[in-house]
Parts: sequence; structure tokens; C-alpha cells
Amino acid sequence: MDKNRVKRNELLAQTVIKGLASRNMTGYYAATKEDALAKALELIPEGSTVTQGGCMSSFEIGLIDVLKTDKYNFIDRDAAEDKRAAMLAAYDADVFLASANAITSDGVLVNIDGNSNRVSSIAYGPRKVVFIVSMKKICSDVDAAMKRARNVAAVANAQRFGIETPCTKTGTCMNCKSPDTICCQFLITRYSRHTGRIHVILVGEDVGF
Repeated sequence: MDKNRVKRNELLAQTVIKGLASRNMTGYYAATKEDALAKALELIPEGSTVTQGGCMSSFEIGLIDVLKTDKYNFIDRDAAEDKRAAMLAAYDADVFLASANAITSDGVLVNIDGNSNRVSSIAYGPRKVVFIVSMKKICSDVDAAMKRARNVAAVANAQRFGIETPCTKTGTCMNCKSPDTICCQFLITRYSRHTGRIHVILVGEDVGF
């Protein structure tokens, strides 16, 4: 990565981390995927019950491969016969993994969900939520974060799922009411009431959507 971008990421990450702290959330900066993996494992004690809500970033840093070992109790909803039961089990998990569709420079997290299991688990339930968020997702304010979530993250995810929504054909949000829409619930996390619950790992390398 260009050295100027590396420096910019380091400085901007510190601004976001200060913003998160002001909102009773804890932030960390990991320059590389390897650093992000190491930090995530610091936050997840061995023996923990862990699950996630469709977080591609956790796959891309290699975290899921580690969690599938016998050192952890990983609830794999993708492999579960009863997916609803697996998703409901997340509410009593020790650790829930997530990413953010966007995050503001002062630490507000923005997420969109279809089934809503992901945003509901972020809001309440699991004892700890660990976000893995690429620096590319940082936006100037909530309006910009909402635009990114709808026009970048949601479009890419709809295309990944192979669903028939207008955005998969136009490449931008059409504010649709399609039966296949994944933009059913919007969650803005501006403060955590519970100290030590929400942790955000900002990753200098490109991960997620």
C-alpha cells in the first residue's frame, strides 16, 4: 500500500478510535489482516461461544478458520440444519462477530439488514460484539454513511447473494420494496450503554464490502 495512504489510515483511525471512546465503545487499529486477526483473537477467549452475522471480513482475515478449531465453540449458521435456531443462539453467545456497512469519523456505526438477526444481535443479546471494519468504510457523517451503506455495501451484498433486486442491475440503491430486498432494517449505533461490550477493529487493508 502507498506509504501516504498508510499514514493517512493511521491518523484517521486515531480520530475514529477517539470518537468510539466518547460513545463508550473501544476501537483498535490493525494495519494488516494479520494484525486484525491477532487483535480479534485477543478479544475472544478460548472456550468462548462465538457466532457471526454474515461478516465477510472475518473470513477474509482468517478468523473463521481459527474459530472452527476445537479451541472455540463456533456456531456455524451456514452449516446448521436449523438455521433459525442457530441465529437465535447468537443472542446468548459470548461473542458476536460483525462488520459495519459504514462508520463515521466520530464513531457512529451504520448497518442495514434483511433478516435482521445481525442488527438485532448488535443492538442486544451477545455479551461482546467484535466489529471488523475496513478503513474504506469511514464516512464524514451519518448521511454519508447511510449513502455508503445503501449504495455500496447493500448493492455488493445483493449481488453476492444473487437476488433479484433493482440495485443488482443498476449498481445503485433504487429505494425498492422488492420481496427480495435486503434493506429491511437500518441500525445506527451512536452509543453503547454497556461498557466493554462493543469493540471495533479498524483494518488498514481492504476487507469486506
